[in-house]
Amino acid sequence: MSKLRDPKLYINRELSQLEFNFRVLAQARDPDTPLLERLRFLCISCTNLDEFFEIRVASLMQQQRFGGWVPGPDAMSPEEALARIRERAAQLVKEQYSLWNATLRPALAKAGIRLLPRDEWNAKQRKWLREYFHDELLPVLSPLGLDPAHPFPRILNKSLNVAVLLKGKDAFGREGSMALVRAPRSLPRIIRLPPDLDGDADSQEFVFLSAILHEFVEELFPGMEVKGSYQFRVTRNSELIVDEEEVENLAHALRDELKGRGFARAVRLEVADTCPKSVLKHLVANFELTPDDVFRCHGPVNLNRVIAVYDMVQRPDLKFPPFVPRVPVQVSEFTSVFDAVRKADVLMHHPYDSFQTVLDLVRQASSDPDVLAIKQTLYRSGADSPIVGHLVDAARAGKDVTVVVELRARFDEEANIALANRLQEAGVQVVYGVVGFKTHAKMMLIVRREAGKLRRYVHLSTGNYHPGTARAYTDLGLITCDKDIGEDVHRLFQQLSGLGPVIKLKRVLQSPFTLHKGLMAKIERETANAKAGKPARIIAKINAMNETGVIELLYEASRAGVKIDLIVRGSCALRPRVPGVSENIRVVSIIGRFLEHSRVYYFENGGESEIYCSSADWLERNLLRRVEICFPLLDPELAKRVYEEELANYLVDNVNAWELDSDGTYVKVERGEAMPHSAQAALLAKLCR
Repeated sequence: MSKLRDPKLYINRELSQLEFNFRVLAQARDPDTPLLERLRFLCISCTNLDEFFEIRVASLMQQQRFGGWVPGPDAMSPEEALARIRERAAQLVKEQYSLWNATLRPALAKAGIRLLPRDEWNAKQRKWLREYFHDELLPVLSPLGLDPAHPFPRILNKSLNVAVLLKGKDAFGREGSMALVRAPRSLPRIIRLPPDLDGDADSQEFVFLSAILHEFVEELFPGMEVKGSYQFRVTRNSELIVDEEEVENLAHALRDELKGRGFARAVRLEVADTCPKSVLKHLVANFELTPDDVFRCHGPVNLNRVIAVYDMVQRPDLKFPPFVPRVPVQVSEFTSVFDAVRKADVLMHHPYDSFQTVLDLVRQASSDPDVLAIKQTLYRSGADSPIVGHLVDAARAGKDVTVVVELRARFDEEANIALANRLQEAGVQVVYGVVGFKTHAKMMLIVRREAGKLRRYVHLSTGNYHPGTARAYTDLGLITCDKDIGEDVHRLFQQLSGLGPVIKLKRVLQSPFTLHKGLMAKIERETANAKAGKPARIIAKINAMNETGVIELLYEASRAGVKIDLIVRGSCALRPRVPGVSENIRVVSIIGRFLEHSRVYYFENGGESEIYCSSADWLERNLLRRVEICFPLLDPELAKRVYEEELANYLVDNVNAWELDSDGTYVKVERGEAMPHSAQAALLAKLCR
């Protein structure tokens, strides 16, 4: 084994991913962040932790239970990984509730946004809440007493439940001991109190649904004494497993699998910190968990429900200032996006540049009599996406429309099945991608007849065709009519919809065929250039990395003297700053207002620099087991712009940057005497109104 494959040189992926949530939580702690945005960051750290347990922890527990463990580059066993994850996750949960109880909740109250616990309700509020309980809650609640005739029910993934201890006999003479109250998902988790209940006149007041259930739970069990009530929440394995090669219809198979996802094997139990051992023992046994899988919550279980307050409270002074994304100047000078692109490639840097340009492109294509065909990939598009509507219009207008819908986009499976059905009903040819390979590439091809010849227009992106995330995520998109790129994308769509052989592309790199090899070849070229005394530099901005072959070559490049800067938002298996191995590698993570999502690769190439944008992170799955694209920026001005905005700008961030140390810990970059520089804020000031 190569010395550069030593497990000590690699950070465990799951532990690195978990650390990302501590950096998100740090945004919630930051007093310079607007108060309601701090609340939002707290909730993001909670929802991220949910998904982490649903997918990553669930996978480790399955490996532990059934075997089949394949060692990662760090060689950490599932048992060790789970033990360390549970310890670190418990610390994260403790810090989340501490921040909520000691800082954010009091700060919100001071700002006139009060989340009232039961002991702060006045008589009028209590009366109104009792009526609310009887009118809105009681009719939809179905309490269940536990006895031999009523065994423990199936508990839905991440649902709110209350365990109730009872004493006495019911109408049938049955001795009560324990019952469950399940809160249907149709019920709001946060209730706004009317302003005329003699509360604080200057405040907006809210109550958790769980508090109402606790207060009036006795009314669900008339004639019996409630000895205690305790919230709990179970998290279940949410990974869908479908043997694609054994099913005739992937959509039907996924639909069937989705029915059972909410009741898959439990992986985590959250309980109120007041929950007695007797109740906890009962819950742990029922869900087939261990005490190590239990997380006690000092406050409302499922803290992320408080995010509803963010949307319910209209306080611009407590949120990030609004901004208006710009329309690229080049596009605004023309009535048609096609006319603009024929003059020069159009680059969009979302969310600073408006996603409307992409929507306009599809809309214009759908009604343009000269457009013959539209081909599109859809991974996540959002509910009621205008893009889907435009594609439907195009098909009804008689154009040839082909859409590659990735049904296995995690947590969007059901939505994607629905949009696929909608497209098919309109006459769109829908393709579900390639068996065994998720289609994660973001690309659109429009074929247009101009002056008696066919011209291909292409949109390629690092992000999804989703108007919502285009305002919350940073991404790069390119619209071009370059002949070579157009031909490459045409061939890619042929490959996805047909059964052809591996194809040779002129400009675009493609996973799972050429991207990994091409990336490694470019790293090796930088290494050779450094050894030959030529300019050598690598910069990459990605979301995550763990692919061993790439990391090993980066270590080799570092040892050869190549300066390497990696801007990695989330998990990173590479250890920087290790003497004799990675001294020339710096890894930073940027956590700011927008979720960093764009992928950019830069290679110095002996002074003839190359810059690529991609849908792929440097993960094993993206480089080897998915359909991804990586496209060059051929226009020198656009390449320069991306370098300045996405790389150079981020490398000098001293406000939102965290640097990874060789021991796997992240340290906030010290500003020192330097002027504060936030990469995202600089782009907002430069590009938006």
